[in-house]
Amino acid sequence: MLNLFTLRGLPWVSGSDGEDKVELTAAELESLRSGLTDLEEREAHLKAQLEHIDEILRSARLSGYLYIRTRWTALPGEPPPIDDADVDDWLPRFVVLHGSCIFFYLLSTDLSPQDSTLLSEVVEVGPLPSFTHEVDEETRYSFYILTCHGLRLECSSVSKVQVDSWLTALQLDCKMGLDISTKALCSSREAT
Repeated sequence: MLNLFTLRGLPWVSGSDGEDKVELTAAELESLRSGLTDLEEREAHLKAQLEHIDEILRSARLSGYLYIRTRWTALPGEPPPIDDADVDDWLPRFVVLHGSCIFFYLLSTDLSPQDSTLLSEVVEVGPLPSFTHEVDEETRYSFYILTCHGLRLECSSVSKVQVDSWLTALQLDCKMGLDISTKALCSSREAT
C-alpha cells in the first residue's frame, strides 16, 4: 500500500504559489483510483474474514485444525476395503463444532465451509490408535466419526488434549442428538 503513495517518477512541477505539485495524465489518475478501489475491496474482504473468524470462535463449542481423511465402509455385497494404512492422505482442515453440525473449512479464514456433517447422522465416534507420521516423525493421536451413510471421517492431531476434547464433546453430543426419527431416517437410507 505504501508503494501506491510513493510518487517517484511522477512529473513534479512548481505551482504559481511556489508549492510543488504532481501533474497526472487521465490514465495515471484512473490507475490510482483503480488501485485504491482494489485496496478498499481487499480491506472489506479481510474485515469480513476477521468478523467470520471472530463469530466462529465466540459461538462454536469447539474449533481447531485437525488432520482429516475420509473412508467409506463397504456396502452389503462389496468386498472389504483395501488396507490403505500406508497411504498418507491426511489433509489439514479447520473443524468447527457448532450447533448440531460439524463444519470442515479448508482454512480458518474461509467464509464458507467445504463440507459439513449433521450430528444427527453420526452413529459412532471412537478413538483410533496413535501413530507416527512419516514426514514429520511426530506422534499423532486420532479418532473417527462414522455416519449413517457409511462415511468414516478419521481425524488426528499432535495434541492428545485436543483429540480428547473432540472425542468427549462428540460422544456427548451424539448420544443426546440421536432420536428415533433420526435413527429411522438413517435406517431407511441404509436399506436403499
